[in-house]
Amino acid sequence: MKAYSTGIAAYDLGSLPEGGRVLDTPIYYVDDKLLEPISNLHPRVVDLSWGHYQAFIIENVLTEAECNMLIDVTEQLGFGAAAPGINTPSGMRMNQTVHWLANDATAAELFRRIAPHLPEEIDGCRLMSGVSQRFNTYRYLRGEQFKPHVDGDWPGFRLNPETKQMDVWDEGRSQLSMLLYLNGPEEGIEGGNTLLFDGRSVMHAVTPKRGSALFFRHGLHNASVLHAGEVVTSEIPKYVIRINIMYEAEHPNFG
Repeated sequence: MKAYSTGIAAYDLGSLPEGGRVLDTPIYYVDDKLLEPISNLHPRVVDLSWGHYQAFIIENVLTEAECNMLIDVTEQLGFGAAAPGINTPSGMRMNQTVHWLANDATAAELFRRIAPHLPEEIDGCRLMSGVSQRFNTYRYLRGEQFKPHVDGDWPGFRLNPETKQMDVWDEGRSQLSMLLYLNGPEEGIEGGNTLLFDGRSVMHAVTPKRGSALFFRHGLHNASVLHAGEVVTSEIPKYVIRINIMYEAEHPNFG
């Protein structure tokens, strides 16, 4: 198995799935270029929007080899119970996680693949020229799930190429969650669908598909999509990365 160039970029207060906090929970970095330019992926968009809720899928974002590599990378970093900088009620987030920063090259190639299919503007705010480089990765073992919730909005983060520390963007704010699926039923996953709700009704049950990504509005407003991760029932873990899609913001430090 390849050894990657990794380290710790920052520490933050971590929250545990069943309550409690962990001081100095690490946020790692991976300084390898993990994605190379590929011209034959042919991404396809599936619109899931309804009413005033915005959601869509981009298929064929990653190759099979890239998904397997990202699983290997995150397993080498090491999954743990504590989620740095995340605050969820006890019993809501039942999984393991590792948060890490991709370098400029990896983030730029990912953005190049998805940018043509992203909304150019949301609520008067224009799409920025890259994704946040903080890749929050979650592993779901058998019996684990993420109960209904809305995602908060975030500033952008990047890996400082000189100091190898986490820098916070001085502009912009996220408007969309990107859930990048690294495996799915073809790899033996059972359960683990992502549910999108309208009130108490499930509008969509999105089956994880290796290399595809689900996008939806987030933030503390009435257009934010309530969603959940169904219980995984297979012995094979489900892997998914949350990445924030960044838009211009007049006051980036609110919230």
